[in-house]
Amino acid sequence: MEYWQLKQRQSLPLSAKIRLSEMRIREFYEHFNGDVYLSFSGGKDSTVLVDIARSLYPDIPAVFVDTGLEYPEIREFVKTIKNVIWLKPKMNFKEVLEKYGYPVISKEQARCINDMQNPTDKNIKTRETRLYGNKNGKSGMLSKKWHKMINVPFKISDRCCDVMKKSPFKKYERESNSHGFIGTMAGDSKYRLQAYLKNGCNAFTTKRKSSTPLGFWLEKDIWEYIKTKKVKYSKIYDMGYLRTGCMFCMFGVHLEKEPNRFQLMSKTHPKLYDYCINNLGCGKVLDAINVNYKELQQMELKLDIK
Repeated sequence: MEYWQLKQRQSLPLSAKIRLSEMRIREFYEHFNGDVYLSFSGGKDSTVLVDIARSLYPDIPAVFVDTGLEYPEIREFVKTIKNVIWLKPKMNFKEVLEKYGYPVISKEQARCINDMQNPTDKNIKTRETRLYGNKNGKSGMLSKKWHKMINVPFKISDRCCDVMKKSPFKKYERESNSHGFIGTMAGDSKYRLQAYLKNGCNAFTTKRKSSTPLGFWLEKDIWEYIKTKKVKYSKIYDMGYLRTGCMFCMFGVHLEKEPNRFQLMSKTHPKLYDYCINNLGCGKVLDAINVNYKELQQMELKLDIK
C-alpha cells in the first residue's frame, strides 16, 4: 500500500471507516473459518474493536493478558466484558527487569542500548551499526542523545513486551489454533505505520497471521465512535490519562508534556507510584533521561501546607 492510500483512508468519515473495518473483519473471520480471537487490553482502541467485531460475530472470544502492570481501573473494566479469557505471563515485571533490563525511550533505542551494553564477538558489526549507521543511513542507529545511556549502572532492554504480552498471546494461538484481531492503528508509531503500509489490515502472508481492522483509524475516530455508539469504556481516561498501557513502562515518557504519566500516577495511585519509583527503581532510570516525575507530587504537598 502507498502512503497516499493510507492518508486517503484516514480522511474518510467515520461511517465509511466502520463499513471498511467490518469488511476486513469478515474477510479475516471467514478466511480462518471463525478460528479467531480479539486481543483485548481494556483500553479504548481494543474496546471499540470488540464492539464492532461482536456486532458481526457475537461469540468471538476476547483475550486479555493480566501482566500485573495494568491500571486497577483497566482490570475492573475488563471484568465487566463477557467472554474474556485471562492469560498470565511466565515472568513478572520485576523478574523481567532483573534479567533483561528497563523499557525506556523506545523499543528501537532500547534495543540499540542493550546491544551496546552487552558486547560480544558475535555482535561487533551490530554494535558498529548502532554507533555509526549502515549503508541505508541511520537505520538501526542509536541516537547520539542517548549514547550516555550505554554506561548507566542498570540494564536497558526492549524485551519486556515480548515476554509479558506477546509470548502469552503466541502460546494461546498455538494451543487454540486461532488468529488475532488487534486494535492498533498506523498512527500509533513508526513501526505500526510501516507494518500497515506493508500488510494492510489483514496480514495473511506474514509468519504470524493477524488483523488490524482499525489500522487506518485516527484517535479522534475512536472517541467519536465511543460517543455516538455510547460505548462504555474504562474510567481511567476520565482521570487524565491519555494512554493506558503498562503502568510502569517508560517508553515515550520523555516526549510527554507535564504532568506526565508518572506525575499523574503520584496523584491518582500514590502506592503504585511509590512501588514503581522506589521499589522497582524506575526513579533512577527517569533521572538518567532527565524526566521530571516528582514535580506534581511536590506541588500537591505545597498546596496542602497552605
